[in-house]
Amino acid sequence: MISLQTLTDAAQKSGGILYIMALLLLVALAVAIERFWALGRMQAQCQRWVRELKGHGHVDTSLLHERLQGDSRSPAAQVVAVALSHDLGDPLDHFSDRLEEAVMDQAPQVDRGLWMLDTIVTLAPLLGLLGTIVGMFNTFQALSHPASSTQAVTGGVGEALLATAAGLFIAVLGLVAFNALHQRVRLVMHQLERIKLMLSNRMYPHYRGSQQAAREARDAAARRAGAAATPPVASQLLQ
Repeated sequence: MISLQTLTDAAQKSGGILYIMALLLLVALAVAIERFWALGRMQAQCQRWVRELKGHGHVDTSLLHERLQGDSRSPAAQVVAVALSHDLGDPLDHFSDRLEEAVMDQAPQVDRGLWMLDTIVTLAPLLGLLGTIVGMFNTFQALSHPASSTQAVTGGVGEALLATAAGLFIAVLGLVAFNALHQRVRLVMHQLERIKLMLSNRMYPHYRGSQQAAREARDAAARRAGAAATPPVASQLLQ
């Protein structure tokens, strides 16, 4: 079992590399914990919106506006808000494009911070290798002195291997966390795509109703315009 004193001595002799690796470990743990918590919340929020939309055959704007009062900052709520603020005068294709744009706008928020884990996974083994090289330099310096003991030589080798082990440990831990978080990001984005499709399918009755109302308004306007354009003589003859 490696004692705390041994680790402290090794960190001091590594030229500060083990201190940097300890900092990387803390950053990796902080990012992983925060992202697991945030993505778990996003998944739960997306599932609630999916259940809400599944219970309706069309978009109930009043009910969705009420739901947005309690959940207005989640990625799913942002997509729903775009749907509720859309102008029904635009074609249905534009509505789908706006929802796709809203989903893409939420992508940076969903995978925020994962680049740090990806960097740590790559950087930690390289720092471990650098620490090993520094430890081997210390070992060679001990060998250059004829009076150096065997313990000094083996201690230098042990310190060098400790840096390699620390780098591999951080990389393995970060890789497992990164893959697990990447899977959660994929699930959240899948849920957002599902909400987008559900909104598009349930908004069609609104478009059909608005288009029918627009046609009736155009027909009524055309009839009024035709009646206004009819000459008085012609109207008398028709009578």
